[in-house]
Amino acid sequence: MDRGVLFDGQPDWLAHTLATADQSCAEASTTLPGGRLIRPGTGLLQFEPSQPLNGAPALLLSAGVHGNETAPIELLNRLVDNITNGVVRPRIPLLFMLGNPPAMVAAQRFVEHNLNRLFRGAWKGYPDGGETRRAAQLETTCQAFRDRHPGPLRHYDLHTAIRPSRREKFALYPFVEGRQVPDDELDFLAAADIGTLLLQHQPATTFSAFSAETLGAESFTLELGKVHPFGHNDLGRLTALNKALMALMEQRSLPDLDHRRSPAVFRVVHEILNTGEHFRFHIADDVANFTEYPTGTVIWEDDTTEYRVGPEPEAIIFPNPKVPVGHRVGLMVRQCSGE
Repeated sequence: MDRGVLFDGQPDWLAHTLATADQSCAEASTTLPGGRLIRPGTGLLQFEPSQPLNGAPALLLSAGVHGNETAPIELLNRLVDNITNGVVRPRIPLLFMLGNPPAMVAAQRFVEHNLNRLFRGAWKGYPDGGETRRAAQLETTCQAFRDRHPGPLRHYDLHTAIRPSRREKFALYPFVEGRQVPDDELDFLAAADIGTLLLQHQPATTFSAFSAETLGAESFTLELGKVHPFGHNDLGRLTALNKALMALMEQRSLPDLDHRRSPAVFRVVHEILNTGEHFRFHIADDVANFTEYPTGTVIWEDDTTEYRVGPEPEAIIFPNPKVPVGHRVGLMVRQCSGE
């Protein structure tokens, strides 16, 4: 493949995305053995197989929705390298997305607005800006891909976390009324060495919620460890996920599945919201995700209300008291028995 056609002289997809982060990138395409690779815009790549398999899924892979979460960005870039070099020969339609290129350049979570709160049309309620326009572009690009491939669709939105976690890798399954996690998705998570699954409790405006609700995809947000700058990630910790994704692209059996355990399943039991001036949060600033608290522990209170852990221990994820009034401070979760 002539990489210069797609990457305009840059050494790889990531370098091209960073170099064109603030530009409107024209469409380009090139032919590969087995299909065609198309660049619809900055940070977007689409593979269309020349002979698609009947009944096989199409696959969306996204990273960099938060610009400083670099390990998943580097992982997707490596997968693209393997496709352009012929190491991986996909047999299914693919759409790769690097969500927020300007934030990637700035090494920040976001520039103006948290992009992962702007989907399912939520961007329409914010002032016009880079993230709102990008959310609209990503929705449009995904919808066009969905219209082209109306069969089974899978989406993995890859992230890393600011704080450490007692459970290093975990998946979040967006809420859609009446939906249950299919067995083949549990198998994928097990093969990818993602040992924890959190079932979300209400509709959201995240990227994976958009693809689940609007596009009908089997979609997950995958949390894959801790935030590090570009060049300081140990991608060896994502080897199992890399192998599982390559097997899915090539429609091979998932590797080492017989030796993997199904993920532990958690459910949300309480959403903590900032109630205002008198809100008091009793969780330390440096606490890790999935830290467990015993029955009766006071998690938060204000002058009229308090929340105590119920009859079984509960763990906290995503604690962050520095959010506006009415916004989420964290989630209390409990492991499900028998799931």
